[in-house]
Amino acid sequence: MTREVKAREAAAGDPVTPRGNAREVLVIGGNRYFGKRLIARLLTAGDRVTVLNRGSSAPPPGATHLIADRDDEDALNAALGSRAFDVVVDQVCYTPRQAAIARRVFAGRTRRYVLTSTVEVYAHEDSVAFVRERDVDPLGVRVDLDLPWHDPEFLGAHYGEGKRQAEAVFAAEPAFPHVTVRVAHVLGGDDDFTGRLEHYAARIRAGEPITVPRANRPATYIHVEEIADFLFWTVGQDFTGPVNAASHGTLTTHELCEAVAARIPAGRTVFQEAEAGEVSPLSFRRFYGMDNTRATRLGFAFGDVRQWLPRAADETLGTVD
Repeated sequence: MTREVKAREAAAGDPVTPRGNAREVLVIGGNRYFGKRLIARLLTAGDRVTVLNRGSSAPPPGATHLIADRDDEDALNAALGSRAFDVVVDQVCYTPRQAAIARRVFAGRTRRYVLTSTVEVYAHEDSVAFVRERDVDPLGVRVDLDLPWHDPEFLGAHYGEGKRQAEAVFAAEPAFPHVTVRVAHVLGGDDDFTGRLEHYAARIRAGEPITVPRANRPATYIHVEEIADFLFWTVGQDFTGPVNAASHGTLTTHELCEAVAARIPAGRTVFQEAEAGEVSPLSFRRFYGMDNTRATRLGFAFGDVRQWLPRAADETLGTVD
């Protein structure tokens, strides 16, 4: 079946049928950290993978490369041509404007859209219990397309809100089957670009204080390989709606620092409490715990955060034997 025929069938409302057992999967962005691990898993499984980005980096061998600015609807349509996909995995949708463009462009091109979202959508839910998906209903989120989403400074300061509104844009169209994977804070890997564990390591090596809130709340986390596994698993499922992705258990800043300090000979951990103001990364004044019951009941088996934390510290700090 040609791509043109598949595109016509999709536009007519018929399902897009893969050839054999291989799936046609488009990954938007995803050329670093857990996104590149997802692409590797898809290729290993024999899926036909297309990667779309602005051309800043090429995908791994075996993947088709499309170049377009996702913020330019005409350019995105032109790059895609008549292509249709079984699943689209969107790793870099940060704003409701981007979501609105994607919803228009991919309507009829795919039978399932997977949006990588974040635990930060729960930033306003100051709960003492683990938050569930229903605690943030995208249908109840107000979308404001006129905010300065194009401004990097504004977007950086409103990352969680941008994701909340992006989720809301997709949820407003029931005929657009989609999943929003709300990802816990990710740790591990020798390519962790966030620098959060390195922040602790530098201060522990120098004996400098690590600033934490006076009331330092725990959070849920997920290993970089586990979230790649989760997204790969999600591609093969048929559920829709929001789903939390987090390992079992929680960690505090103190526990994270203990794991780092154990790998630094003669390192000294000094904590400095602050009532207000800036604190160290992964230090929280509110509880950032996500309930992973829905994903577990759907069939995904999460690991335990305390079991993989030593490995994550070794990988990130380069202390793996």
